[in-house]
Amino acid sequence: MKLHHIADAHAARSVAEKLDSRSPLALDCEAAGYHRYSDRLCLVQLSAPGHTWLIDTLALDASGMLRSPLEDPGREIVMHGASYDLRLLSRDLGIRVRGVFDTQVAAALLGETALGLSALLERCLGVRLPKKYQRADWAMRPLPAEMLEYAAADTRYLATLADILRARLERTGRLAWASEEFRWLERAASSSSREDPDPDPATKLKNARHLAPRALQRLRALWTWRDEVARRKDRAPFRVAADDVLLKLAEAPPRSIAELARRPGVSPILARADGGRLFEHLDRAESIPEARIAPGRRRREGSLPRLAPEGEERARELRAARVRRARELGLDPGLLLPNKTIVEIVRANPASPEELARVPQVRTWQVEVLGRAALDILRA
Repeated sequence: MKLHHIADAHAARSVAEKLDSRSPLALDCEAAGYHRYSDRLCLVQLSAPGHTWLIDTLALDASGMLRSPLEDPGREIVMHGASYDLRLLSRDLGIRVRGVFDTQVAAALLGETALGLSALLERCLGVRLPKKYQRADWAMRPLPAEMLEYAAADTRYLATLADILRARLERTGRLAWASEEFRWLERAASSSSREDPDPDPATKLKNARHLAPRALQRLRALWTWRDEVARRKDRAPFRVAADDVLLKLAEAPPRSIAELARRPGVSPILARADGGRLFEHLDRAESIPEARIAPGRRRREGSLPRLAPEGEERARELRAARVRRARELGLDPGLLLPNKTIVEIVRANPASPEELARVPQVRTWQVEVLGRAALDILRA
């Protein structure tokens, strides 16, 4: 398979011409979130029969060349674990991918338990993918030839894997289930938010809500300081200081830069270079009257009020019925029906399959395989 590295507008124009067909494409993306402040899109990999293109999205605006082939609903786009990459493409390039076939979702619906691409390729094709660059910095430039070859391997075998999984889905009567899940993925990526609406660390860190008010305010100061440093150095925040380090500093703040440099998890270089700014943030946190410190509340996205006792009993019965049916189908119970969706169903109390299908997040295939049992439990 011929490998093409696309890093300028002239090369991009030649690729756009070759992509102007209806043949399936395998697609993957590499981002920089593990190393850099922003998880910006760095590389797009595309494979078609005989060719793999590695498109440098930091060197050129790839939206023009990719929009037509990736937004064509009549063209199949094979991906693995598509959810994150779909959001990246929508956010950074304004591209809403259509025609997705997600090999990870397909494998899950077939009852596979090892859902990573490496595991599936080895099981289905006898291909072993290298793991050397799983946490590489994809924002570095130039990218070494070895990293480019590693990136190309992620899409080189995807179309063949998709064909194998599609045949199994057809034999088991589950291809329609997979198609419905693929369309849900596409819609979810288009509606996802670009920015986190709640940056308060009190809602992000599971132990933050147990802090005393003053310590919580220090944590907010430390969080702001870390974000400033990470943004300036273009470094992932956890690589500046881990969350648990911030929590410990909030509970027992250092009294000097020298003491800060001795704390576990704090680089002495970081303490010397940015410790002064840290103490400015901490001083402001200490100056706020305790009565004015906002309390810490753990955010529960999309959470619902607790069910009444009879509702809780119905939810327990639904979960038990889900587990039984999942075992019959060889599926993970959470894939068949997530716990959150069960709560939504009990709250909506549908009386017919049509009403059940209108409950948020409920799929048609789930109604087909579990709807009768669910409705019987609700009626009882």
